[in-house]
Amino acid sequence: MEHRLRLVQGGGARTEKRASERIPVQLPGQIVWKDAKGRTQMAAVVTRDVSETGVSIECRTSLTIPQFRLVYFQIDRHLRHRPELPPALRKQNVLAAVFRVGPASDVTGTPTVYGLRLLVEPRRAGAATSAPGWIGRPADQPRVAGCTRTA
Repeated sequence: MEHRLRLVQGGGARTEKRASERIPVQLPGQIVWKDAKGRTQMAAVVTRDVSETGVSIECRTSLTIPQFRLVYFQIDRHLRHRPELPPALRKQNVLAAVFRVGPASDVTGTPTVYGLRLLVEPRRAGAATSAPGWIGRPADQPRVAGCTRTA
């Protein structure tokens, strides 16, 4: 019985399905979480890219963070007010979930790259724009002037 493989070429350009644009930026920060035994763990990290709903980080310690673990993430205090950061990352800390764990490092034997999903209220579909809506806007300024949020 002969098996043949056929390569299928994708037709057309790949469409981006992300809810918000990723901005490449390298900033120092920290993550804090509880391990399986209930002990508080902390690790210094560096961001790789950020968006309104997530952040990719590099962790250079030998600590392993399990997928789906809840963590508190924060950018170093003196860098929180940079214009390229979304409002959620300008706060003192933000609750996030580890949703991607990268390959293990040859040096430490543990993963170094993690993807965090920020547990923040998503942006409304009508507010979507081609450029990130947070750039150039203070964190406490509303997205649309005159709009208030009701229950």
